[in-house]
Amino acid sequence: MIPELGHFALILTFVLALAQGIVSLYGAWRGNLAWMAFARPAARWQFGLVAFSLLCLAWSFVSFDFSVAYVAQNSSTKLPLFYRIAAVWGGHEGSLLLWMFMQTGWAFAVSIYSRSLPEAMLARVLGVLGLITAGFLLFVLISSNPFERMFPVPAEGLDLNTLLQDIGLIIHPPLLYMGYVGFSVAFAFAIAALLAGRLDASWARWSRPWTTSAWLFLTLGIAVGSWWAYYELGWGGWWFWDPVENSSFVPWLAGTALIHSLAVTEKRGSFKNWTVLLAISTFSLSILGAFLVRSGVLTSVHAFATDPARGVFILSLFAVIVGSSLILFAWRAPRVGAGGQFAVVSRESLLLVNNVLLVVVTGTVLLGTLYPLIMDSLGLGKISVGPPYFNKVFVPLMIPALVLIVFGVLANWKRANLLDLVRQLALVIVFSVVLGAAIPLLYGQWQGTAALGVGLAVWIVLGSLFDVVKRVRATRSGVFSQPRSWLGQHLAHMGVAVFVLGVTMVSHYETETDVLLQPGQTAQVGAYDARFQGVHMVPGPNYSAERGTVELLRDGKVVATLYPENRTYLSSALPMTESAINTNGLRHIYVALGDKYDQGVWSVRLYYKPLVDFIWLGCLLMALGGALAISDRRYRVKQTRTAVQNKAMNTHKQVQA
Repeated sequence: MIPELGHFALILTFVLALAQGIVSLYGAWRGNLAWMAFARPAARWQFGLVAFSLLCLAWSFVSFDFSVAYVAQNSSTKLPLFYRIAAVWGGHEGSLLLWMFMQTGWAFAVSIYSRSLPEAMLARVLGVLGLITAGFLLFVLISSNPFERMFPVPAEGLDLNTLLQDIGLIIHPPLLYMGYVGFSVAFAFAIAALLAGRLDASWARWSRPWTTSAWLFLTLGIAVGSWWAYYELGWGGWWFWDPVENSSFVPWLAGTALIHSLAVTEKRGSFKNWTVLLAISTFSLSILGAFLVRSGVLTSVHAFATDPARGVFILSLFAVIVGSSLILFAWRAPRVGAGGQFAVVSRESLLLVNNVLLVVVTGTVLLGTLYPLIMDSLGLGKISVGPPYFNKVFVPLMIPALVLIVFGVLANWKRANLLDLVRQLALVIVFSVVLGAAIPLLYGQWQGTAALGVGLAVWIVLGSLFDVVKRVRATRSGVFSQPRSWLGQHLAHMGVAVFVLGVTMVSHYETETDVLLQPGQTAQVGAYDARFQGVHMVPGPNYSAERGTVELLRDGKVVATLYPENRTYLSSALPMTESAINTNGLRHIYVALGDKYDQGVWSVRLYYKPLVDFIWLGCLLMALGGALAISDRRYRVKQTRTAVQNKAMNTHKQVQA
């Protein structure tokens, strides 16, 4: 009965979402306040209904209702409770339901926190979001119903994919989907502005916090996914340029360009066409990522489904969204003004170059991801595009983008003097070159590319600090008295610097040792000795594990004991690696247990990874910078003031009516 209630709630949500899209957009077109007012309660009811449906599916997992096919395929009586709950989104159907929960959740948030918007604008935004919700719900109801029954009812489930039985499943997909789906709000604002013919600073200001919110969630989602793969797969890598990894990275790159473009549109009224196209592209790339994961065109540890029919539906939805939005843009674009003028050297021009670089990088990553699929689908053979391609095209394009970060924040709007900027940054340039050349020497081997990476990181940090000191002195007020959006900008840029430093050092100075050890034998890893003490069996709730004991020694003293495991789950004969990691913030000692040989000999993989934590610390700082930016006082003050004005205006219209 409970699964049927959950399914019925989804049907009601579909009807309500379709009605919201049609009624709200028609009401905005006709100027009918009553029809426009339908959008807010409709969005809130949808969120409640999908939340109820998600709870129904969670209850089916918790209560071992194996009559539900999705539960039987992704759970078992041996699965611990917290993994049973996370298994709700551990497969294709449940992950789509989580997607819909996020989709309606964003619409709910817009209906609550957009009091500053004129009723017509809000109705258009929620109307577009309603149509998007209806499209995805139709996909769920037709081909991806998570409540479908199966008979006869099995006595035991097939268990959750062993790779997913990790805390990463609890955190990674919700964060990632919050980012993916959050860009639908930026898309809806862009479409609403095109429909209204109002591409101005107000539209950019309304859209900007929502876009930044989606971007910070996607940043955290990608970072958590990277960390999860790093410790779970036992390869010691944090990024593999896997096609599904790229499908989340591509919208992140486009979203980064969108954030910068929105800043120019809000401040100077320029880049309007850029901003609209980036908003359309970013959400479209999110849908494209969903297609890659769920269509069966990819074989990956990240892929959810292998049903081509589902892929055709998502591809059709992608075509409808992209096609209709581009047609609308082509119709409205000639009416959009050019915006404020600016010189060849100015903050606008530097941000324009930044956007061009980010778009080119997005295109090169997308090309490397899709090209093998296109070749295969055309019957032209199977090819593989791996890290060598991505590293060779990505890194050279990002170097000038990193250089421009500092110049971009220091340059004046409209017109700037390049020589004056260089003179101001003379000491920053000197220190960046010196420290960039010196720091790699601390690791025993100087490499030019390492010096370049370190120098760029130092350049961004010192350049950001220089701008902070300059502004604090000019305003004669403390750092925390400055606008939060400005502080968030610098914090996010410093996060980029920390990330670049971590990537540079671990890429150039990590070491990997694959050794055969008997109990009592040692192997060197970095400045440490790893002493293997043997393996013993450990039972788990739904697995048995071979747990190794490795002592980490420095100067003959034990400083840590690590316990890598090979787990064999009851539902799978394939062993799963559980690595063990020792960190002090400046390096990782990473240990993974391999195969067993004769006479108690085991294969052990040992990695020394300097500053690898800086990769995820940098992502965290970027996200915190985004969170700080969206809490800026000017958004709250202007929203409150505009909300009062809109309320008075709507009351006046009702009285006249």
